Amino acid sequence: MRILLTNDDGIHAPGLDVLERIARQFSDDIWIVAPAEEQSGAGHSLTLSRPVRLREHGPRRFSVSGTPTDAVMMALRTVMPGAPDLLLSGVNRGANLGDDVTYSGTVSAAIEGSLAGIRSIALSQVYAKEGMGDTVPFGAAEAWGARVIEPLLGAPFAPRTLVNVNFPALEPGAVRGIRVVRQGFHDYARGSVVEGTDPRGYRYFWFGLHGIEHTPGHATDLEAIQDGYVSVTPLQLELTHDASLAALAGRFA
Repeated sequence: MRILLTNDDGIHAPGLDVLERIARQFSDDIWIVAPAEEQSGAGHSLTLSRPVRLREHGPRRFSVSGTPTDAVMMALRTVMPGAPDLLLSGVNRGANLGDDVTYSGTVSAAIEGSLAGIRSIALSQVYAKEGMGDTVPFGAAEAWGARVIEPLLGAPFAPRTLVNVNFPALEPGAVRGIRVVRQGFHDYARGSVVEGTDPRGYRYFWFGLHGIEHTPGHATDLEAIQDGYVSVTPLQLELTHDASLAALAGRFA
């Protein structure tokens, strides 16, 4: 089985090393193509206004001077000798829960794989407090990663779908199990924008990752993580709101 690994935290991110150790439990045919630098929040963006550069760091290990989507496209169209059987994106430093998946470069890399017809899984490690930087513990992801992936290898994936996995901010032995759940949603009405002044006296603004109320419903990814479970959520790329089609068509009749 050929596996492509990528992420949005960059080629040198500790979560990518964790992902490689997880992937090697299934195969030795591992290819890594990841952004050269952190691309958190890049979403499903492409680099169109400048050239994308490819750098080889070792056998089957490459970085791309662009977004996670760029990395997957370069892997599939330039780097790899054939299509992978599986794409794993992560392990992201931080949660990708609820509607935050729309911002996520981690999830977007898996989206690009799904669009190419590849079985694609995004994996993220939730952490308990801010300011941890590279000290975020990945123990839950490392201990539970293979246990989550293995059942998904034989599961049917509908076209243009992917699976989003989040590991709770717990020691491995404290994780209560795995739940397959719906995507939740956040209430951003109280989200924070941090204002400051740089050393030259100019104002700047930084989007905060705290102060956001979340509203977990019954059996959502938010609730599963809060309860100490690994969350597994199937996502689809078809965004059409079918219930609105007839009503909108009537407006233009």
